[in-house]
Amino acid sequence: MALIPINIKDGSFKQEDVIVGIDLGTTNSLIAIIDSNTKKPKILKANFDDILVPSIIYLGKNKQTIVGNKAKKHLIEEPQNTIFSVKRLMGKSYKDVVENITTKSYKIIDDNNDSLVKIEVEGRYYTPVELSSYILKELKNIAETELNNKISKAVITVPAYFNDAQRQATRDAGKLAGLDVLRIINEPTAASLAYGIGIEQNQNQTVAVYDLGGGTFDISILKINEGIFEVLSTNGDTNLGGDDFDHEIVKYWIENFFDNQNLKINNFDMQKLRIEAENAKKYLSEHENFSIDISINSRITKLELSLIKLEELIKPIVDKTIKSCFNAMNDAGLKNSDIDEVIMVGGSTRVKLVKNEIKKFFEKKELHDKLNPDETVALGAAIEADILAGNRKDILLLDVTPLSLGIETMGGLMDVIIPRNAKIPQSIAKQYTTSKDGQSNLRISIFQGERDNVSFNRKLGEFNLTGIPAMPAGLPKIEISFMLDADGILKVKAKELRSSVEQKIEVKPQYGLTDEELEKMLLDSLLHAGEDVKYRSLTEAQTEAEQLIYTTLRFIEKNKNELSNDEIEQTNNFVEQLKNSIKSESKDEILKAHDILNDFTKPFAERLMDKAIAFAIKGKKID
Repeated sequence: MALIPINIKDGSFKQEDVIVGIDLGTTNSLIAIIDSNTKKPKILKANFDDILVPSIIYLGKNKQTIVGNKAKKHLIEEPQNTIFSVKRLMGKSYKDVVENITTKSYKIIDDNNDSLVKIEVEGRYYTPVELSSYILKELKNIAETELNNKISKAVITVPAYFNDAQRQATRDAGKLAGLDVLRIINEPTAASLAYGIGIEQNQNQTVAVYDLGGGTFDISILKINEGIFEVLSTNGDTNLGGDDFDHEIVKYWIENFFDNQNLKINNFDMQKLRIEAENAKKYLSEHENFSIDISINSRITKLELSLIKLEELIKPIVDKTIKSCFNAMNDAGLKNSDIDEVIMVGGSTRVKLVKNEIKKFFEKKELHDKLNPDETVALGAAIEADILAGNRKDILLLDVTPLSLGIETMGGLMDVIIPRNAKIPQSIAKQYTTSKDGQSNLRISIFQGERDNVSFNRKLGEFNLTGIPAMPAGLPKIEISFMLDADGILKVKAKELRSSVEQKIEVKPQYGLTDEELEKMLLDSLLHAGEDVKYRSLTEAQTEAEQLIYTTLRFIEKNKNELSNDEIEQTNNFVEQLKNSIKSESKDEILKAHDILNDFTKPFAERLMDKAIAFAIKGKKID
């Protein structure tokens, strides 16, 4: 394997290195580079295929995985095995997405806790990170085919409001796809770069970026001054986009064309309607009326939709985006007239009503919409990649930390608090809790590196947080803060928020590490990315299983007088099955046994809770 020379100290790369820009979208994804001849960004495509790669993954039998246009036909043929809009699930738990599950044709698992959501297909469990990595691998393959060059470095864009969990999930997906994600950048920043705003050193502008994609919406107000981008405010909705336009069209068709036929619309027919709704929306961007004959339950029905009706259906959704624009302007402390430029991003901005309402809101300013709105973010990501490659000397890049900084969590996993390439100075805090009842001490070990297993990373120091008041497991709220100053000095503070008990330590993240050691750690993370992700997913499954066993046995001991002998015996059998699955070291077997035990014991807890509530209110009058 050929090694790629990297100067980690100043972040420079050899000129022949190709760094791609990727827009990992809800509906479509794209990959772009700077053309070596024209020096302008361009989208890469496979052979003569469309430049848009639908963010759709088909997971067939025998572990067959198909991504993009070829997976699209399976939306109707096998909807339960075909995943779409996975970006809406990134970095989220089941509780975060439960309200929107009715819009999905695939199975999202309710694991009754706050861990990251999982999707079940053919008895196998997938995370949004794994599924997103399949899309990124497809994009990587497209680039390598067209450029005839190995691709290992990328800039990936995310919505401006993506939180740390969502950003880290995106970075993990890139790692799993075999990409060293040099930077996660905000989509509005990328869009501004695509239009050439902020590239020239003497520019001083206030820009509004309205980004309405297939599944997400955000409005960002940026202050751009001499090449430095500052986000003044951002607002939006992770569950609002063109998919919702489609949903309103489908609902209208069902109510007006099928209700009187007494037809039961199954998953397959629902997908047909959803696809035709998307086609209708696109057609009405340039025409006044849409109609099509469609076969539902072997009966041909003529569906119709006018532009006027479409605008009536989607007006409440567009109004929500306008309210977000108002909130963003208010948070930035600006008037609409203070905006110099308005940039339109995302395929859903082609809808006439959207353009008209935004123009009206920003006082009839001309909209930047000449670039293909589907391509804008990817083109900007390619420009940012070019900057990181050192090909634009006129842009000043702020210092970044060369390796990730984090702590050891259960199972010997590295939990990153300050990610590699984060700008410094930097201050980030995360909250944790205890895993055992009455735990009064917590050892905090600090590591630097890119591997999921802390034993492969560099230990920087450790300290004990002592004097935590005795509480049940999971009740203490322990905030761990990492503050990295401009000199690379890391200050770590741990504080139990309920009691204000705290402890501090100061470490030097780069102490004792040569450039060669830094380089080796980075290259090791690339070489072992696959096994690292496998190790992390297995360890997390084992840890979740052990926690469930602990809480279940404690629950039985505490409430054995309230349970039947049969219930206790069955529970103990399922506990043993889960213990055996942990030894098997098969993630899927562990998750399956975990779900069986969890589903069996859930009614007990609900029953005892109802009894406790009834006892608490006994004899009390409720107004």
